[in-house]
Amino acid sequence: MGDQTTHKIDAACFCAELALRNFDFFTGVPDSLLSDFTACLADSSQPYQNIITANEGSAIGLAAGYYLSTGTCGVVYMQNSGLGNAVNPLQSLADEEVYSIPMLLIIGWRGEPGTKDEPQHVKQGKTTIPLLEAMGIPFQVLDADNYIQQLDWCADIVKAHSAPVALVVQKGTFDAYPFTVEDTELPMTREGALEAVLENISPDDLVVATTGKTAREIFELRVARGEGHANDFLTVGAMGHTASIALGMSLGTNKDVYCIDGDGSLLMHMGSLATVTDQAGANFKYILNDNGAHESVGGQPTVSRQLNIRKILQGLGFEEVFEVENTEEIVDALRQMKGLSKAALILQTRQGSRKDLGRPTLSPQQNKIALMENIRSESIGS
Repeated sequence: MGDQTTHKIDAACFCAELALRNFDFFTGVPDSLLSDFTACLADSSQPYQNIITANEGSAIGLAAGYYLSTGTCGVVYMQNSGLGNAVNPLQSLADEEVYSIPMLLIIGWRGEPGTKDEPQHVKQGKTTIPLLEAMGIPFQVLDADNYIQQLDWCADIVKAHSAPVALVVQKGTFDAYPFTVEDTELPMTREGALEAVLENISPDDLVVATTGKTAREIFELRVARGEGHANDFLTVGAMGHTASIALGMSLGTNKDVYCIDGDGSLLMHMGSLATVTDQAGANFKYILNDNGAHESVGGQPTVSRQLNIRKILQGLGFEEVFEVENTEEIVDALRQMKGLSKAALILQTRQGSRKDLGRPTLSPQQNKIALMENIRSESIGS
């Protein structure tokens, strides 16, 4: 694998060809490899025709329900890491041996063997094709030279077998399609808010950061501050599980553990926070960056701006929830949180990041080892 097509697919033409085959209901979780395709969907579809879900399993359920009421085969888009969230409903709901519900999966192939990618994608890239084979889902790797014939093949499969079929999308398959990010008047960027957080927590406090640009910015902020990285766990993958990781860490140390989450991550596995707040001790602190978007994969919106996140966090068990829009408010909120149990802080930020934002230069295992040695030195010295 690793070979790219000789030219790229025009996203508008691809969407038009889908519509010609009655693939006109879309749902899923955004992916950077599919960003041009999903940007086109945002322009060409009504909101009820293109629904971004909290996780990929939910998208499978949504497509299944739509098929049950309309007989129309849905299209579910996702990054290949999202196959993990989708395996259960694909096998126990949509499979030909259960309810036999047809749908077209469009899967971004991060970590494809033979291509350079981030460490969290390498294993998933190797197992994407074997996983589809193990699930018995017919698939083809999308090819710009033959995509019309491939769409005909997909339409024939779902009609003949009433079961899922997949197109696997390599990096650079789609031509660029502009996506307009909605501007807000909020004064803080995520990086500015994170800088204020790091300046106002103790040098001994531990940080667990969600995947994507949050972890990348924290790494570079530590470098700019002349600090090491042994206090941080940069969750480069496992979207939606940041709070659970932070809770587990807090149970094994006396240090304060700050979980820095994102709105997309919160929504993906929000139910886990009920367990987190039930079990959290005074050393667990929750910070949510809410910019209303899946910014790390293209800026597509989440539903957080339509929700009262503060009341949701309170309903999940946080006894005190601070909501801030500027760095002065961050300083005051963190000061109060230091002496509170079951406390949360919501950072209201706008989208945007530096064009020169880099990636961690430590490998995930180096990050893990440095953190564990740091925590172990605490217990030895106590």
